[in-house]
Amino acid sequence: MSRPRFGLQARFVLASGAALLVVLLIVSFMLVRQAAAQREALRNSGEVLSQVFDQSVRERGTALANALADTLVNPLYYSDLSAIGTLVRNTARQKSVSYVLVHDPEGRLVHDGSFDVAGYGQPMHDPLAAAAVAAVGPQVQESPGILEVDMPLSIGEQRLGGLRVGMNLAPVRAQESASMAALEQRMQQAQRRELGWAIGLMLLLVAFACVMAFYVQYTLVRPIRWLGAAARRIERGDYLIEAQSTQRGDEVGELLRTFDRMSHSIARHDRDVRQMAYTDALTGLTNRLAFREALDHRLLGAHAAGRGLALLFIDIDEFKRVNDTLGHEAGDDALLQFAQHIAAAVEEIGGDDALLARFGGDEFVILIGQGARSAAEIAKQLADRLVIDLAKPLQVQQREIFLGSSIGITLFPEDAADATALLKNGDIAMYQAKLAGKNCFRYYSRAMDHAVERRLHLEQELRGAWERNELRLVYQPIFRTRDRMLCGAEVLLRWDHPVLGAIPPSLFIDVAEQSGLIQVLGPKVLRAACEQAKRWPRNAIGEELFISVNVSPKQLRNGNLLQEVESSLLGSGLAASRLHLELTETAVIGDEMLAVSLLEKLHRAGVRVWLDDFGTGFSGLSHLRQVPVDGVKIDRSFVADMERDADDLALTTAIIAMAHALGITVVAEGVEQEAQFELLSQRGCDLVQGYWLARPLDAPGLVSLLEQGSMAALR
Repeated sequence: MSRPRFGLQARFVLASGAALLVVLLIVSFMLVRQAAAQREALRNSGEVLSQVFDQSVRERGTALANALADTLVNPLYYSDLSAIGTLVRNTARQKSVSYVLVHDPEGRLVHDGSFDVAGYGQPMHDPLAAAAVAAVGPQVQESPGILEVDMPLSIGEQRLGGLRVGMNLAPVRAQESASMAALEQRMQQAQRRELGWAIGLMLLLVAFACVMAFYVQYTLVRPIRWLGAAARRIERGDYLIEAQSTQRGDEVGELLRTFDRMSHSIARHDRDVRQMAYTDALTGLTNRLAFREALDHRLLGAHAAGRGLALLFIDIDEFKRVNDTLGHEAGDDALLQFAQHIAAAVEEIGGDDALLARFGGDEFVILIGQGARSAAEIAKQLADRLVIDLAKPLQVQQREIFLGSSIGITLFPEDAADATALLKNGDIAMYQAKLAGKNCFRYYSRAMDHAVERRLHLEQELRGAWERNELRLVYQPIFRTRDRMLCGAEVLLRWDHPVLGAIPPSLFIDVAEQSGLIQVLGPKVLRAACEQAKRWPRNAIGEELFISVNVSPKQLRNGNLLQEVESSLLGSGLAASRLHLELTETAVIGDEMLAVSLLEKLHRAGVRVWLDDFGTGFSGLSHLRQVPVDGVKIDRSFVADMERDADDLALTTAIIAMAHALGITVVAEGVEQEAQFELLSQRGCDLVQGYWLARPLDAPGLVSLLEQGSMAALR
């Protein structure tokens, strides 16, 4: 189902409608404001008219009261009620006068203009009477419908009484209302005229918008819709678009012609683009993106058909050493050879539906489908073949190197139901193959998830192990072959967990390396070892023992190793010449410039450096001329097979001879038999260590061994 369209024309109409709405809102706002202003003007006009009419009534009432008061003084003084009545009646006949009352000083009625004066001599009780009687001068009072003017009447200082003239406000209010109605009518007529103009303007704008919409439809929308339809065809892979003939000389015409040329150019380059997008540039295999899409598709098909799948996750063992020692070009060469070996095995065993991809870096994945045989059976056979083929030596830059592979196998639907979980399980199984010793394969199992969880738990426990005194140091004695004298010791770290028991160093050191905890534990071990060595007594011939401490590659790369060494020597008081640092061959050669600079500084400080596990990497003695080291430790793998393997014996002999030629001390580790010791001694190996000589000891045990004097005393 196509998505609802909201095209250019619809947007233009919407924009026009929005503009019209804005204009309508502005006009409406102006009309509302105009109406409000008219109401305000009408209200203000009403107030002014009311004030004008009130002032007019007030002035007229005051004038009548003043004139009548002047003529009433004498008749009132002589109590001439006839004259008073005549004067009052003449004033009361005025159209706007409601009443005229004459009263004595005590507020009793004297005359009200009637012939019989029914209330004569009676006190006045209306609401305005009290204020009128108490008035000492002219004053004006107002009640609903009446405006009263009060004038006191007196001769000299003698108070004769008072005059009350009541003006009728009803005619005034009627005239005022008529004026306001006429004013309001004229304002409404003006407002209707303004509204008519506003409606006419809006209709004109609507007509203009309709004309513009038709113009946009003809000149823009139709060509753009054609471009959109053509683009959708290109999206579906149909690049042969029928040309849109147009004679337009504007930008849209140029766009149509350019699009036609572009569609043909895309068709020419489509094959190359697809090749680049879904193929690994180095090996020519399917890349990660294409494999993931294919995996999702095949999982859907396998689920619908009820068939099984198998995924092999392959990682090259120790591949980083190739890049670090021989360079990235050699690494690419090794990767290409690996890919060729894997492809040959997959083609022979995996079947036509097998999919091989380079997943990234030194990782490869293989997807096996179920055919005549089950996917699990094919995966096992293929893994057996790959372990053998990938363990064979590779020729890289005229060197023979041995790598191997770790392979994880996971099955669908037994282990996972989707692509993400299947790849994760394959990675976990591959990692377990590495933990199992590398160059092998392992099937995924639920227990492996628990193993990963246990590893995380081990990392958490290791974080506080030093502070909880669970970690302890032991010392592997090192003897001189010339006089069989104990001359030093290598410090080793042991972990005694209160619940898990003794944890193998190969396990927790690896956890510390991968988690970065080694950068915290390393300096602590170095400081504790220096402090312990400072307390050791001299050996039988009066020599002070040296202490050998392993340094992690991460400690070497973090840039703080020199400061840590100086701090440990200063804090313990140990002489720098008694401290030997052991660095792995691959760590030193992996960053040779950093290593040279750091080792030169350590040499100037008096600290000696040994190259550990020498011979297991890809370096030659040419590196030793560039990296200033004081000694090399021959790896135990060579020592173990010296008696049976002539190649190992020859290599060991060559290492000793060439190291001595460069003035470098040679240490052999892993001496387990007397025959091994004799062979090393005959070839001039300087120092040896191993279980045949002595097992790792705690500090008191090492002191006790020192008291025995030499290796001969142990025999």
